[in-house]
Amino acid sequence: MKKYFFTLISILLLTVSCTGKQGKEDAPTLTVTIEPLRYFTEAIAGDKFQVISIVPKGANPEIYDPTPQQLVELARSKAYLRIGHIGFEQAWAERLQANTPKLPFYDMSQGVDLIHEIHPHAHTHGNIDGVEPHIWNSVSNARIISSNICKALSEIDPDNQTYYQTRLDSLQQVINRTEREMQSYLTNADYCFLIYHPALSYFARDYSLQQISIEEGGKEPSPSHLQELMKTCKQKQVRVVFVQQEFDQRNAEVIAQELGLKIVPINPLSYDWNKEMIHIAKSLNKKQ
Repeated sequence: MKKYFFTLISILLLTVSCTGKQGKEDAPTLTVTIEPLRYFTEAIAGDKFQVISIVPKGANPEIYDPTPQQLVELARSKAYLRIGHIGFEQAWAERLQANTPKLPFYDMSQGVDLIHEIHPHAHTHGNIDGVEPHIWNSVSNARIISSNICKALSEIDPDNQTYYQTRLDSLQQVINRTEREMQSYLTNADYCFLIYHPALSYFARDYSLQQISIEEGGKEPSPSHLQELMKTCKQKQVRVVFVQQEFDQRNAEVIAQELGLKIVPINPLSYDWNKEMIHIAKSLNKKQ
């Protein structure tokens, strides 16, 4: 099946190359994995590149499979910028590189102080190297990711290096303002929060907070695990439970109803990275 799939992609690519100058009038394309990375990349690329995400809005990047058309678009790109260790990338990276051998791949997690999971193989998300993959949900990591993007674009398009550096400086100012606003809420915040899927590990580390995950080893929690969670939440006076649209919310609702917790929808995969980070910090403020 996989052989047939990539044979189909090869035919599509040949067809594209033989049917004219599609997209020649437009800016060249960069492909990234997820929407937050598109946000950072567009901020630095400006009008020099179009930026597209492989994983669309609302899809789960841990288990997403690209469409044939997306693979064609990837082959047309000037480069692929991966966030680093998300499940989609680990499942597809080798196949994508084999299918587009001349396309440069850049890892935006270079230089990030990665969190290594204690039981990596307990997860079903595909992060088989044992790295907690949600690096973008962190102000300190956002600075590193942005610098990595600037380096990549300067390598791809050295004639516009000064342009990219200037836009990086502007983006870093946005990140700094975002952090200042976050800190204004976190000075009087809950130090412990509950979340279904543990996507805020780096955020929690940045501000010495404790993230408690409803998921048990990447799977639905057992009844005994739910009971233990409720006991822990009572002890730590948890007030907020974060839920994400990509995951089942029923267990979070059960715990919230039992303990009187506030359910707060979040979207760590939002394109509007700065607004989402502020929303998360504001939700933990005790006056909210």
